[in-house]
Amino acid sequence: MARIEAALDELGTLDRLAGQASPVHRLDPRAKVLATLAFLLATVSFGKYEIAALLPLALYPIALVSLGRIPGALLLRYLAYACPFAILVGMFNPLLDRQVVLHLGAAGISGGWVSFASILLRFVLTVSAALALIATTGFHSICTALARMGAPRILVAQFLLLYRYLFLLGREASRMTRAHSLRAFSGKAMPVGVLGSLAGHLLLRAYDRGQRIHSAMLCRGFSGEMPILRTPQFTYADALFVIGWSAFFVLTRFGHLTHRVGDLLARMIS
Repeated sequence: MARIEAALDELGTLDRLAGQASPVHRLDPRAKVLATLAFLLATVSFGKYEIAALLPLALYPIALVSLGRIPGALLLRYLAYACPFAILVGMFNPLLDRQVVLHLGAAGISGGWVSFASILLRFVLTVSAALALIATTGFHSICTALARMGAPRILVAQFLLLYRYLFLLGREASRMTRAHSLRAFSGKAMPVGVLGSLAGHLLLRAYDRGQRIHSAMLCRGFSGEMPILRTPQFTYADALFVIGWSAFFVLTRFGHLTHRVGDLLARMIS
């Protein structure tokens, strides 16, 4: 029960952080969504053996986290939760791609290890940017920005309802787990048979609760589309934010930024 409640509390932490006041929080949600989309496109467009060329892109999530005053420990914890999925995606690369593509002294590194490291780096960059976007904007504001940018309203409504029902399902699971713990005096872990029965009843209770919520929404005039709240006007600062970061992403992707910086440092040292 405590683990379920802790998970629900952590799930809502990012939305609570979106209520802070900072230069990043004050930007129009559409500007942050557009800049993050450009960042994601730039990150996934690199070749599978690229590692050093991806490093300058880390400046974007670092800037959002630092200016938005997002706790680094919270970000690292969320990354740790999702890290096994990235490892599962690339763990077989060293076995499938054994051609040596990099030499470190006398040691040769195969392309599988390089691509595996590239996958992990892309994972850290993209997930960090997505978490920073939610923590500085809020999930509801992101969906509102998508709707104002022309995304299908029914898709936006699905995102919002899915996010809302995660908390609903979690609270139902917490209540059922509490009821079981109050009636079970052994103190042992829940048997598999009981766990399966509770899972079935959880779906039935969540469905019944969802029906009641939908009826309440219809009584309040719900027409199939979520109402859009007022958002800040798109200002020159927002346009500068999008244009500046997009230019940086294009420069990083096509301008060989790491090579240029390396050559500059070599000239300065020599």
